[in-house]
Amino acid sequence: MLGSLGRPLHASLESWGRVHHADTPVYEALAPVLKKGTAMRYLALATDYDGTLASDGRVAVATWEALKRLRASGRKIVLVTGRDLEDLKKVCPPLDRFDRVVAENGASLYRPVTGEEMVLAPPPPEEFVQALRNRGVAPLVVGRAILASVKPYQTTILQTIRDMELELHVIFNKDAVMVLPSGVNKATGLRAALEELGLSPHNVVGVGDAENDHAFLEECERSAAVANALPLVKKDADFVTAGAAGQGVAELIDELLADDLRRREHRAPQRLAGP
Repeated sequence: MLGSLGRPLHASLESWGRVHHADTPVYEALAPVLKKGTAMRYLALATDYDGTLASDGRVAVATWEALKRLRASGRKIVLVTGRDLEDLKKVCPPLDRFDRVVAENGASLYRPVTGEEMVLAPPPPEEFVQALRNRGVAPLVVGRAILASVKPYQTTILQTIRDMELELHVIFNKDAVMVLPSGVNKATGLRAALEELGLSPHNVVGVGDAENDHAFLEECERSAAVANALPLVKKDADFVTAGAAGQGVAELIDELLADDLRRREHRAPQRLAGP
């Protein structure tokens, strides 16, 4: 892989490192590359939570161990989920294992080290929330910016948006129905996280399983779908893991650590090796 002026990328990075201050976000992100003198193309993993990293809301011990190995390699991990932050803290308390958390399907950005949360979108209008309650939409969960319910209430929700002439859009996650301001999704949240980490989407591998993952998977340079992913997610991904959920994420991590996905260069999308 070539850097500026046709030089090998690691040489370009070493030269860049000598003239940039070591406390900048970009320098910190590339420090493992600069120290080793060997370029890692993929410097971060962006992963969905439910159905991808976790099964039934919980992450398996083996999956946590795989994430630990990935961070030890100097790579970053960004969790990208539709859950609101408070709910996520209950089911996944060790959030400091991630470098950034994108919650509420892109509407919230959390910094685990400092405990700071940045809301990236306005809250749903109170009149809209009340109108949905009056029309019998239940359950109805209101987050910082997201509003969530379940099928089959999408018809009522869409009709209410039209009746009130609101600039909102509906996103599906299997049986879940989420409402956000237009233009807000997992991709926009991931971009905000990567900007803080000093990383480009071209250096990120994404993995997911459901409809609301399409946006951020398309944002990443390479995308993987776990074996239990919806058919269309598998179709659009660069490759599909042999294992489901956390097992599939661990497989992907092992391949990243083994050769930085080099064996997949210039090869057609396919299933990861496995039974």
